Amino acid sequence: MNDERYKALVVTETRDGRFLRDVTTRSVNQLPAGDVLIRVHYSSLNYKDALSATGSKGVTKNYPHVPGVDAAGVVEHSDVAVFSPGDEVLVTGYDLGSNTGGGWGERIRVPAGWVVRRPDALTLRESMQYGTAGFTAALSVYKLLHYGIKPDQGPILVTGSTGGVGCIAVSILGKLGFHVVAVTGKKDEKAFLRALGASEIFGRDEVIDQSVKPLLSTRWNAVVDTVGGPMLETALRKTRTEGAVACCGNIGSAELHTSIYPFILRGITLFGIGSAFTPRDIRVHVWQRLASDWKVGALDELTIEASLDELNRTYIDRILRGGIRGRVLVNLGL
Repeated sequence: MNDERYKALVVTETRDGRFLRDVTTRSVNQLPAGDVLIRVHYSSLNYKDALSATGSKGVTKNYPHVPGVDAAGVVEHSDVAVFSPGDEVLVTGYDLGSNTGGGWGERIRVPAGWVVRRPDALTLRESMQYGTAGFTAALSVYKLLHYGIKPDQGPILVTGSTGGVGCIAVSILGKLGFHVVAVTGKKDEKAFLRALGASEIFGRDEVIDQSVKPLLSTRWNAVVDTVGGPMLETALRKTRTEGAVACCGNIGSAELHTSIYPFILRGITLFGIGSAFTPRDIRVHVWQRLASDWKVGALDELTIEASLDELNRTYIDRILRGGIRGRVLVNLGL
């Protein structure tokens, strides 16, 4: 048995239903069964992580638990021939950080099918500057391009554009030559968004239409929506004929109240982006694109770097309040 200790941010549930967080040590023996043992160098903070870290039973059923849906590091042990000790790898999605101990600990043990070899042109640090948020943004772009959306067909809307998914979507789409219409509730971030590649920037109140009209004047050819609720409802009603909408978040609301008219009169397509269980061939392809022609040149400018202690003290609560611009990279100090 391996009783080696490793550092982790552990969330525990008290008898009276409270959830407490502490950076402490655990034994490697406490890790779940799996094919590959990984020493984690970097992780990241996503909204889903913050929910797990504050006791959301819709994300994590049992505590104590180590959150972190992302991890990048070095293989220490492998029971399968495809990976060897010393290989640099990353894991995002699947059950990592939900009900399987996640990347906010210095060790994870996971099935081999969850593990992706680090693309040659991407460092471990850069992979977690993207993390699930960046992968989700890239997967949204992939779906829209695969559908046939092109830059010369008209503007593309990105909602929640200063968040982790939104800002990377703006950057990728701007790099690909799209006319990006960015929507944000942060009025002082226009310069930031323009630097990423946004052509137009609007506030939420300028875009959301609360009327009951089933269709509105068309404004954009495609959408990457990270918000849900009224924002998504408006986006659907303003999308041009044969356009497409990629829905990948619900920070505004998980509810969607709309009619079938955008679909049967304008023929638009609504894609649901579920990054956690993306098929492996598409997962590897998207990561390769993020390491090559879609690579964001300003990753450091949109990243806050934090230790586990800083994550615990500051950033978990801040992301739940909508107070994060861009991404939070978690450096485990290895």
